[in-house]
Amino acid sequence: MIVVRPRNEEVPLVDTVARPLDHGPGLLFCPGNRPDRFARALAAADAVVLDLEDAVGPDDKDGARAAVVDALAGLDHTRVVVRVNAPGTPAHDGDVAALAAHPDLTLMLPMATSAAAVEALAPHPVIALCETAHGVLEAPSIARATNCAGLMWGSEDLLADLGGRTGRASGGGYGPALTEARTRILYAARAAGLDPVDTVLTDIADTDTLLADTLDAVAAGFAAKACIHPSQVEVVRRGFRPTDAEAEHARALLAEAQRHPGVFRFGGEMVDAPVLARARAVLRRAEA
Repeated sequence: MIVVRPRNEEVPLVDTVARPLDHGPGLLFCPGNRPDRFARALAAADAVVLDLEDAVGPDDKDGARAAVVDALAGLDHTRVVVRVNAPGTPAHDGDVAALAAHPDLTLMLPMATSAAAVEALAPHPVIALCETAHGVLEAPSIARATNCAGLMWGSEDLLADLGGRTGRASGGGYGPALTEARTRILYAARAAGLDPVDTVLTDIADTDTLLADTLDAVAAGFAAKACIHPSQVEVVRRGFRPTDAEAEHARALLAEAQRHPGVFRFGGEMVDAPVLARARAVLRRAEA
């Protein structure tokens, strides 16, 4: 759910309208200039990002924008995000103006560096994409924007901004610089009551790395992972889906908790409120 934060209030108000990140962990990017793929993308994924930015060349920005706007009337807005072009680029203002007729639509803001840039897109809910050093360091502030609906980090643009050679560690996973950025986005999102989204893997054929990255994202606390090809979605879903044994353990633990008003021992483990919260999260993923 999107969490809307009134200024000068500590307790957030929660909008109960379903949003794209409520539908599952597989968030699939689809080029905005390929309307023939929109329906197939929605059929394959939990939610879809219709991309007006990196997936569209400079000469096709206007055509892609028109294609997305034309398609919106027939799409479920609770499962659609539109990534607009970055602030300060020639296409940004045109994107925002064209989408103004759909205030319920969630937008993704690339190159997000400030809460003000997110709030400039209100009343749209916004998933802020932090993909520069500046954006990562400002993530806690960005997450507190009144209309921020989630945070995502972008590994490829971030690596370029840092001047790095490779973002991967030799033994698997991310190197130290990108690992820190990933963790900062996770903390900033969760501290603000938002869902964090893990970055894409650009090597479509490398399903082993995709699954390993997804399992690591789940273990850390990410709510979703972005994909750039339909074949990646099921791998991401598999990574987020608890095993039968994990789900059964969670059910048994929660059933036993009904008999104990406080801390208790279960299977050799001391069970308190955080353990119960993790068990409930396991069941939510199992039943999704």
